[in-house]
Amino acid sequence: MARRNLNRREQQALDAAQEIVWDAFEADSPKRRLELAARAAAKSEYCADALVLLSEHQEPGSERELELLERAVAGGEAALGKSFDELEGEFWGWVETRPYMRARHALAAALVRRGRIDVAIDHLQAMIRLNPNDNQGIRYELLGRLVETGRNADVETLKAAYPDEDMAMWLWPLALLAFKNGGDGAAGRDALASASASNKHVAAYLIGGKKLPKALPDYYGVGDVNEAVIYATEAATSWRATPGAIDWLMSRQGNAKPASAKRRQAGRDGPKCRTGRVDPPSEPGVDPFRLSGPRPVFDRPAARPTSAPRWRRPEWPGWHR
Repeated sequence: MARRNLNRREQQALDAAQEIVWDAFEADSPKRRLELAARAAAKSEYCADALVLLSEHQEPGSERELELLERAVAGGEAALGKSFDELEGEFWGWVETRPYMRARHALAAALVRRGRIDVAIDHLQAMIRLNPNDNQGIRYELLGRLVETGRNADVETLKAAYPDEDMAMWLWPLALLAFKNGGDGAAGRDALASASASNKHVAAYLIGGKKLPKALPDYYGVGDVNEAVIYATEAATSWRATPGAIDWLMSRQGNAKPASAKRRQAGRDGPKCRTGRVDPPSEPGVDPFRLSGPRPVFDRPAARPTSAPRWRRPEWPGWHR
């Protein structure tokens, strides 16, 4: 079925709904946030952000949560109209694509909670195709899911797309994969050494030497404890579900190569990234590191497709979901 742009009335309703969502993002209380999200969703069925906010107030993994997020993805796609195909490869660089990308990411997470990991992987892979720059850090989550499900060929494809990656959230899943494939062999030991060099704190959390906090930290830096907490929280289940992985990790402690001076300095002085999902700034002079995921790319195309919808109010870094 051919895509169509929203008509004038639909676009005006969406514009008004999105204005309400901006206020919801900055609401002081969950109750007020929910009220505003419900009002925005009632005003326009195409307001993906409103539906995502409503889903956050549902039981995690519930049918209602999934329904709202599926509607959010469908509404966000319809809101982009004919520009959806024109913008492939440049998503997130255009502000109007971000509600759709947020909704699809949230849908993937909900599918994981319901045990539908292969379907979630399909969504994550599609998001990478839409935005290879990957401002949201989807590649790290995707890599972990691919390793978890044993999709080695897809892992190699993803690695080829990002050959210079050296973040802990990239190297630690690859260490687990190396152990799955070859046990305590040379490849596994090398992969674990590289992972430990990227963040020496991860192993202690995975093997239980350090207790994970109840709440995730707001910020993390390259190679610091907060980064380790975030990775271990997300990946502990995969490591513990792999027979022998934790014992191997314990046996190899003390054999990791030390981090380079350059990486140690990066951990001290490098960007401190928020774990909340803050949009990259759209105005000059805004701190570019108040966002989620490492190494964001903010570049935008020089020209705007004529069929792209026009939203009057840009996003700013004040909202953090």
